[in-house]
Amino acid sequence: MQGYNRRQFLRSSLLGTSGAILTAGSLAQAGCASAQASTTEKKAITRKLGKTGIELPIVSFGVMKADNPALVRAAIEGGTVHYDTAHGYQRGRNEEMLGEVFKDRPRDSFVIATKVPPEESDNRSGLLKAGSTAKAFLEKLDISLRRLKLDYVDILYVHSISTREAALYPAMLEAVQNAKKAGKARHVGMSTHRNEPEVIQAAIDSGVYEVVLTSINFKQDHYARLKAAIANAAKAGVGIVAMKTMAGGYHDKERKKPINCKAALKFVLNDPNVTTAIAGNTNFDHLAMNMSVNYDLPMTDEERADLALGKTESGLYCQGCESCAPGCPKGLPIPD
Repeated sequence: MQGYNRRQFLRSSLLGTSGAILTAGSLAQAGCASAQASTTEKKAITRKLGKTGIELPIVSFGVMKADNPALVRAAIEGGTVHYDTAHGYQRGRNEEMLGEVFKDRPRDSFVIATKVPPEESDNRSGLLKAGSTAKAFLEKLDISLRRLKLDYVDILYVHSISTREAALYPAMLEAVQNAKKAGKARHVGMSTHRNEPEVIQAAIDSGVYEVVLTSINFKQDHYARLKAAIANAAKAGVGIVAMKTMAGGYHDKERKKPINCKAALKFVLNDPNVTTAIAGNTNFDHLAMNMSVNYDLPMTDEERADLALGKTESGLYCQGCESCAPGCPKGLPIPD
């Protein structure tokens, strides 16, 4: 793909030359009422997020590595609705950037999610410790809201949960319920990078969590179990948001064989029980490619063949099996 700048991205996305064609309503919402909708305009695919009442385009923006406000503004003008950040991303600067971008925009025109980590956890066992209190969690949430310049977030996640015990930890359940009661979160959930089927089932059983942000990709050895857990969540009305769809970005350890990222994103979103994927964007090329999937979801034979390479190349993708964790002298959360 050619290198895009903001103007080229907007021209291609708004007028249809990149395939990411917006409806007339989206053009007006994006402040582009004077632009003419293409005669070949398509409507972005949208899905409902569990029982939350939120309906989203299938491709959203994972802001973790983005540090260019112009990129976020281009996404807004291109029709992206949902933006995912976290308390710890870029030591708070990520939330601050979003706060500046969205501060003068109508509050009902975007959906913001942030993730707040428990205060104290054991990275090896995935269990939470006594320091993970509701008070500590809510204090971090207040900091995040100040950075975001918001009174509330649309989705509040407990960040990086990897066991059933952590998912059902009483202090975290208390914290997210109190956040909702205080009007600081519309909906609550948790994010998970490993043991995803177990964590998703715990979310269902909790009766509290409304959304799960989970790793999903074509390289996961346990994909069949994960897909079954996602189907159970859909039946229970728990919304599923996907992350880590690119499975490391490369097929090989030498990083010379890049994954077909568009195909990888399509693979995940071809499960109708996945509401949206928070695709990461660090430049306008990424944004144009990811947004195009909103309008072009069916996979081609070539795309399927590209992903099949992933079954023959080990690459550096982490399966989250945790077998290496006991040997890490620093106790790092390697699967995360």
